[in-house]
Amino acid sequence: MLQNHEGQRVPQVNFRVRENNEWKTVTTDDVFKGKTVAVFSLPGAFTPTCSSTHLPRFNELAPAFFDNGVDAIVCVSVNDTFVMNEWAKDQESDNVMLLPDGNGEFTAGMGMLVDKSDLGFGKRSWRYSMLVKDGVVAKMFIEPEKPGDPFEVSDADTMLSYINPKAKKPDQVAIFTREGCQFCAKAKSLLTELGYDYAEIPLAHTTRSKVVGAVAGKKTVPQVFVNGELIGGLEELERWAKRAA
Repeated sequence: MLQNHEGQRVPQVNFRVRENNEWKTVTTDDVFKGKTVAVFSLPGAFTPTCSSTHLPRFNELAPAFFDNGVDAIVCVSVNDTFVMNEWAKDQESDNVMLLPDGNGEFTAGMGMLVDKSDLGFGKRSWRYSMLVKDGVVAKMFIEPEKPGDPFEVSDADTMLSYINPKAKKPDQVAIFTREGCQFCAKAKSLLTELGYDYAEIPLAHTTRSKVVGAVAGKKTVPQVFVNGELIGGLEELERWAKRAA
C-alpha cells in the first residue's frame, strides 16, 4: 500500500551527485529548507513516459510555477548521478533539478519504493508528485495502484492547477523555417522581441512544400503557430502582434 505523507516532513537523506567531474553531497535541507518545491518522481531516466511527457512538461511550465510561488522544481528518480546527468543533457530540463536517489533512500522514506524486477529494473520509485513547503509535504498526487505505469495525476498541469487554477501557462509557439530565408529571420526576431520562447522547425528544400502544405495549407515559410492556431507568415505575424499588444 503506497503511503500519502501529506503533513509530514520529507526524509532526511544525502544525495550523492557528480558536478564538474567532482563528487558533491546534497542534503534534504539543501533542497527543501525555507523553500516551496514542486517535486515529481518517476520510475527511471530515459524511459518513455518520463522522457516524452513527465519531465518536458514540468520544464515547459516552470515559468508559471515560479510566477505562482514555487522556488524550485525537482525530479527524483532511483538512478545514479551519471545516468541523471546524461538524461539532463538529452532532455529539455534547464528549469528542473534532476536529483539522483541512487540508493532509493529518499524514495523508501516516502513510502514509494516499489519492486519492478519483472522489468529488470529492481527497486524503483512509483510515479507521484508533491508540493513541499519548508520540508513539509503540503500535497501529494499519487498514481493509482494498478498494473503498468499509470500516468493520470502526477503531471505538471495537475500540480499547477492545484497551486493556482487560474495560473497563466506559457504560450506554445512554433515556426516553420528554411535556411537562408530573410523573412524567417525577421519572424524569429519579432517573436523574440515579443518574449516568446519558440520552437523552430527548419525544413529541408526537398520536403518543405509538402510539410507546409500538409500542416498549414500554405506554400511558403515562415509559418507561425501559437497554441495550436496558425498565425501565418511574417505579414500575418506582424498584424497579429499589433492586435495582441
